[in-house]
Amino acid sequence: MATITERIDNTTRIPATHLVPAPPAPRSVKIEISPRCNYRCGFCALRTREKQPKWDMDFALFKRITHEMREAGVEEVGVFYLGESFMNPRLLVDCIAHLKREVAMPYVFLTSNASMSFPEAVEECMKAGLDSLKWSVNAADETQFEKIMGVSGRLFHRALDNIREAWETREREGYATALYASSIRYDGAQQSRMEQLLGERVLPWVDEHYWLPLYSMGAFASQREKELGYRPTAGNQGRLGALREPLPCWAAFTEGHVTADGKLSACCFDATSHWTMGDLTRQTFMQAWNSGAFVALRAAHLERDVRGTPCENCLAYG
Repeated sequence: MATITERIDNTTRIPATHLVPAPPAPRSVKIEISPRCNYRCGFCALRTREKQPKWDMDFALFKRITHEMREAGVEEVGVFYLGESFMNPRLLVDCIAHLKREVAMPYVFLTSNASMSFPEAVEECMKAGLDSLKWSVNAADETQFEKIMGVSGRLFHRALDNIREAWETREREGYATALYASSIRYDGAQQSRMEQLLGERVLPWVDEHYWLPLYSMGAFASQREKELGYRPTAGNQGRLGALREPLPCWAAFTEGHVTADGKLSACCFDATSHWTMGDLTRQTFMQAWNSGAFVALRAAHLERDVRGTPCENCLAYG
């Protein structure tokens, strides 16, 4: 089985077949099981929402669109998008089970902040057939955690405990779920602290770890980011070690992004429906994937001129 970094690179590398305004179905789609999150990270697009949504993904809608995705050729589904999927663990487990048992989706993956991923819920995900579980670890200590994530430092310690217990559960019961972690690469003393934490509390409990740049999250640059001194990159250029050019942006060509209310977005970080390209409550997946709006946006990306499109500010950032 491919490693997580190999899968990421395969998604962020746009093949010739998809370098067209109306490409075939993407290999990968992320679906927002829950749009809510218990963190308030200063760098996250969720902070642009005036109010946290109260609704989660409708399971009937999830079942319909995932069948359509598989029939169209989608091979990987992430049971998350912007929110924290462990906010609704019962729905999360049901979605994983449906994908593996009813849809026969080859690869189902999940990213979590780990603070809500209690061992009982993680084990149910593993039982249901989750292929990959990745942890986001982006603070070196409790003080920094409270400053960046905007919540109590107790969650910092809980998340680290949950990461360890997930490994112990998998090893004890023999589940096949791969366990990974990623971290934002900062610089200087902060980077040294991160490396120490990872070496002591994370790397022993994962199969692979990789580094990410600090994304702009759709050009969202909060005052907090400026105060912290961490400068985001434009758009989503992938992981460090295999960064992609901003234009054309792979996210519009090789990966689908579905919000909890059924909107198909062109952007990895669309918390405000600014990049909505279709409505899956009214359209099939492929109708939305190659809607008029999406085709026009991709054409602009291929011309490397996104002025006047929803992507203009993202590329102009900084």
